[in-house]
Amino acid sequence: MNVWLCTLRRDGSPHLTPVWFVYAPGTWWIGCDSRSVKVGNVLADPRVSLALEGGNAPVVAEGAAQVHRSDFPSAIVEAFASKYGGWDVSSQVSPGTDRVLLEIPVRRWLLAGTAP
Repeated sequence: MNVWLCTLRRDGSPHLTPVWFVYAPGTWWIGCDSRSVKVGNVLADPRVSLALEGGNAPVVAEGAAQVHRSDFPSAIVEAFASKYGGWDVSSQVSPGTDRVLLEIPVRRWLLAGTAP
């Protein structure tokens, strides 16, 4: 299952993308290429919204994203590996590109189903 992450472009328009995630109580974690549009958007304006793609138990949240460049919590790295078949969220995307983690503490729940 993916979560849809909505960030804001510099002109204020939304940028919406499905991403892999780990949810720890009260906080969403998302692994990204450091050069991605979503990371650039978050660095300019940290406000984000998230929504799970299934509609049976809707989950929609808002928060402010923080970018982690190297200080990846080991429990979160392990949770990604467990959830996504051994995927190492801390591994380099490609030569010259780093992986970052977005940490998004929930500021407000708009709909609170269940985040797997």
